Amino acid sequence: MNRRIVLDHTLCTNCRLCSVVCSVKKERVSDPSQARVQVVADEMAGVFLPVFCRHCEDPPCAEVCPVEAISRDEASGLVVLNEKECIGCEECVSACPYGGATWHAQNEKVLRCDQCDGDPECVKFCFSQALTFQACVPEYEKQARAASAEMLTKMLETVGP
Repeated sequence: MNRRIVLDHTLCTNCRLCSVVCSVKKERVSDPSQARVQVVADEMAGVFLPVFCRHCEDPPCAEVCPVEAISRDEASGLVVLNEKECIGCEECVSACPYGGATWHAQNEKVLRCDQCDGDPECVKFCFSQALTFQACVPEYEKQARAASAEMLTKMLETVGP
């Protein structure tokens, strides 16, 4: 059974440790800008939302990739990026409704969560348990994605253009 990182945004304390450990694991530097998980914060409202790839059932990022560098791994069920094929056009970044893909200009590459090959570092260090690693339940996944998208939309509306 496939497992996914699941977010309960009500438990997030904005410690941002998820971003730090992700950057250390993936890039060997303590630099949250190089993490595959970014925390979006509305500090006035006290709402914090770790944002990462949701491995969508029908991933818009894969649909827009002009070189088909993004696909679903049948064994794990994850949406994966072939970095060697990626041309850096950033279409996937624009297409993701959750902000789960980011472009890192300094490294000139797309950053997407791959769940650390089934052992996500961010989950291990999430002491508030806002991030957990659970078996996929399709209905719950849809509800969780919808709740995250709604929260992110509200947060972005308060920030404005």
